Amino acid sequence: MFWSDYNRLYPGDSGASGSQMDDDFVYVDSASSASGGQGYPGGSGGGRGRDEELLRDAYDFALKATEQDSLGQYRTAMFYYVEAIQAMYNAHLANPTKGLSGKYAEYVTRVKALKNMVNNTAGSSHVGAASVQPGVSAEAERANFLIRQAFELEEEGGKEGDDEAAGLYLNAAELCIKASKTSTPDQKAKLSRLAKQALDRAEALKKKSITQSLPSPPRNQLPSKNQNLPDDSPIFNLPEIPRDLPSLDTGPPSPATGKNTPKENGRGRSTSGSAGGSTASGGGGGGGGGGGGGGGGGGGNSGGGGKYTPEEIAVLRKTSDINGRAYLPFMSQADLKERFAYPVPFTDKDGKLVLCTKQKERLNKWVRPSDICSDPKIIYAVSSFSVKQTIVQDCSFLASLAISANYERRFKKHLLTNIIYPQDRSHKPIYNPCGKYMAILWINGVKRKVIFDDYLPVDKHGDLLCSFSSNRNEFWVSLLEKAYMKVMGGYDFPGSNSNIDLHALTGWIPERVAIRQNTPGFDADKVFKKLYERFHRGEVLATVATGMLPEADADRAGLVPTHAYAMLDIREIQGKKLLQLKNPWSHLRWKGRFSEEDTTNWTPELQKALNFDPKNAQEFDNGVFWIDLASLCNFFDVIYMNWNPSLFPRSYVMHGMWSAAEGPKKDNINIGNNPQYRLEVKGLGAVWILLTRHITDKDDFADNKEFITLLVYKGGKKVYYPNDPGPFMDGTRINSPHYLCKMIVNDKSSNIYTIIVSQFEKNNSIHYTLRAYSTCEFKLSKIVDPYKHTKNFTGEWKGKTAGGCANNRETYINNPIYQVCLQDNSRGNSLLIDLKGPKTYHVGFEVICVSSEGKGSAQFEKKMSGDYRHGFTILELEDVPGGVYNIRPTTFSQGQESPFFLTISSSCAMKVVHLQ
Repeated sequence: MFWSDYNRLYPGDSGASGSQMDDDFVYVDSASSASGGQGYPGGSGGGRGRDEELLRDAYDFALKATEQDSLGQYRTAMFYYVEAIQAMYNAHLANPTKGLSGKYAEYVTRVKALKNMVNNTAGSSHVGAASVQPGVSAEAERANFLIRQAFELEEEGGKEGDDEAAGLYLNAAELCIKASKTSTPDQKAKLSRLAKQALDRAEALKKKSITQSLPSPPRNQLPSKNQNLPDDSPIFNLPEIPRDLPSLDTGPPSPATGKNTPKENGRGRSTSGSAGGSTASGGGGGGGGGGGGGGGGGGGNSGGGGKYTPEEIAVLRKTSDINGRAYLPFMSQADLKERFAYPVPFTDKDGKLVLCTKQKERLNKWVRPSDICSDPKIIYAVSSFSVKQTIVQDCSFLASLAISANYERRFKKHLLTNIIYPQDRSHKPIYNPCGKYMAILWINGVKRKVIFDDYLPVDKHGDLLCSFSSNRNEFWVSLLEKAYMKVMGGYDFPGSNSNIDLHALTGWIPERVAIRQNTPGFDADKVFKKLYERFHRGEVLATVATGMLPEADADRAGLVPTHAYAMLDIREIQGKKLLQLKNPWSHLRWKGRFSEEDTTNWTPELQKALNFDPKNAQEFDNGVFWIDLASLCNFFDVIYMNWNPSLFPRSYVMHGMWSAAEGPKKDNINIGNNPQYRLEVKGLGAVWILLTRHITDKDDFADNKEFITLLVYKGGKKVYYPNDPGPFMDGTRINSPHYLCKMIVNDKSSNIYTIIVSQFEKNNSIHYTLRAYSTCEFKLSKIVDPYKHTKNFTGEWKGKTAGGCANNRETYINNPIYQVCLQDNSRGNSLLIDLKGPKTYHVGFEVICVSSEGKGSAQFEKKMSGDYRHGFTILELEDVPGGVYNIRPTTFSQGQESPFFLTISSSCAMKVVHLQ
């Protein structure tokens, strides 16, 4: 069939069903997984309920298609016909008894006819072209929007809302009067009535405000008569309060729920409701604005699990300044009350976005949606097929938009439509004739609000120079792209990857998987199976990306080098492992195996199973194609997967800063200065930890030189030596803002870990977010340094004092000695001794107890620092009694002369004397 590229089928004859679990989720409770996707493999329930839902979609789209068709709006009609066809076919898959083939074929035939007609019409405008519309009713349209906003403010109740509503009514009345001067007599009469109603409403609210401002009588307890007060006491001479007060128009009753009330306020540090703040248990990760669609973003920003520390607040404040503009954390209680209604069109105070070179060459002017079409909408129908990239180098972002739209259509869960404002009462984004919008994006560790106007760049032909929807009347693609490009510094976007972009849009957990056949540890079949099962349950979104390809190879294969493609479907049919991909350009397709040009592999049986006719597909290049797994691994470099946070019922987040001045440039010898966290897991399950480095400058994003990772050690205590013992889980240092560490806890006897942030050749201070997701109860906390007192000494082994280790009995006693007096006898103390010398020498020290008094279980006569090490050694002693201790630093061999640095830190007050 001609429109097979639009059809996503999910029959039950795949050989990839297998177990519902995989290695990453060995202990995931199926009850905590996203159920979604009824009628799909891995989903719950059959297709009987879903087919009715799809039929309703098909009916709605078909109604709009035929309406637009009859009005001569052929491009818009084509868009709706395609959406109806897609919904009809999926309904047919869910229930073949519906008898839809007749209408299906009729719509396909009509679309082909419209396509040929539009393409052959001389002088037809391009999709996305701007044609200036009459501005007669612009003021009236803004007035209508102001009145709607004012009415919603009234419904929320409260003096502050009433005052703002009254101002909006007055502004609306002024706009009506202004618009009536250039209107027809009939329009003028309507505008006059609307202006009068707005003025009346404003006056009523002012009266109500005065009434609400009247002071209330005191609420203190009044004395009774038996207190023997004199008869002339003021208590007996109070005037009576009238029983009947005149009624006032208090406006419409408040609704049961306020406008845009979210599921949660988006400010929860943890999905736990437990006290203490760092134990994540119970509860799911609520959605919030811009959170994870199918169950939410897995925890928000602060609150719920404990308030932010001053350090964390400083981090979030510092990294709110991105590319010279402030993008504050999203505060739902306040930011959902953002004002969108203005008497004059809103213009962003930050000015127009910086254009890329190709845009600058073709720019004619900036226009608003009302200049492009007469009836602009934000969203007509969320569709992956309507996303079209132009000359902005943001293919990964457009691929992310496409797969998010695909998810929202398939699973009926908000993923994109809930992050654009303003919204109506059903939380659907609405067109704002005043030109102001807000998007909620996950940037630098938290959800942040982005305020922007709706000016879009066009060329001299009126064609949009930004990405757009194939339905020229809807603008969600252009506006979301503009919001993201604003944060990224402009349309001169340096490029990204879909892990980063999709996380910014949804908050879903990013994971990168290299898929070249020679990649160590890569198992193509295993990755395919996991992706297949999780994709059809709505638990993962995926894109794929090519690497550098020789030009001849790229042309022959029909692929674009270093380019992102959206994964719309994944199937296993008759032993063939296939993926359906979409080029964000909406043209230029794969030319290899299982392309529409392949006459060998597309057997009649396979064509029927996938409802794909290669000959018909050749007539229409929308950038969508099928490719087999082997070809994917041969021509593509990486799969970017973003996981639904609702897989994990518990999460917790912490924000930190790692100063470049802390510790050595490289941490291959001493890791004690790295940020370290204690993770305690209760039970068996999966724990994922996402490290996100905050980026505030476009140049840093374009040329990321910070290579970060996470290291996992057992024990939960501070680690100083990176390889003694080695890490339980080592990490690969990558120059990406995100690094994901995935742990499976399957040993009850050892469930306490140390999580360490690491980077390669630390040159700059970094700000970061550590966000943990778990299927079981856990506690994450920063390892606190107990050492409040520190003494630093510069010593020297020279001549007689270069006595070497204890093997040199005659000279060993000549080494330098430092005497420490721990002055707290009331408790056990902590003592940390750090010795640094030349890397060419092996160094160490001994600690001898001269006398000890008071409490402390770790009494000893002598302690050694351990094996002699190149240039650095350290010893940490806990629960040490107060007393006097001698420290003797040495080299391994006698006669090795050199300066050394000795650092002594203690949890209590101490005195240190250099004895010899």
